[in-house]
Amino acid sequence: MASEAACRPSGKRPCKMQAFRIWDTNQKTFYLRNNQLIAGYLQGPNIKLEEKIDMVPIDLHNVFLGIHGGKLCLSCAKSGDDIKLQLEEVNITDLSKNKEEDKRFTFIRSEKGPTTSFESAACPGWFLCTTLEADRPVSLTNTPEEPLIVTKFYFQEDQ
Repeated sequence: MASEAACRPSGKRPCKMQAFRIWDTNQKTFYLRNNQLIAGYLQGPNIKLEEKIDMVPIDLHNVFLGIHGGKLCLSCAKSGDDIKLQLEEVNITDLSKNKEEDKRFTFIRSEKGPTTSFESAACPGWFLCTTLEADRPVSLTNTPEEPLIVTKFYFQEDQ
């Protein structure tokens, strides 16, 4: 898998988008509500609301992440000292690691045992996270060790 994840360094990536199931270490999956990514427990007929994460590998550790077939991409938005996770309407396959303006869409994927964490490349030290409380927005944190914050995810290719 690692060799497949490394893409050609040229501007046009022949990398393919892959869909993954993602859930945090408390078994919360992601779903969309009012154009916001939410982490919660989906049961019964709501299971079909689960969002798959679309991932395009840039190189060994850097990835672009999106939902809805890569039409909505996760980004790190900075506004003054405020840093937040945003969903932007951009096609994941149009993003390029060589463009500075696309850096906000880049996440550094780190695997520790069975779990994966995602750190923003544009905002170092900020990690994709959920809270212990269900049905709260997926966001970014710069305090990954905080007990109420979950930054470790199970990430499995969707079959």
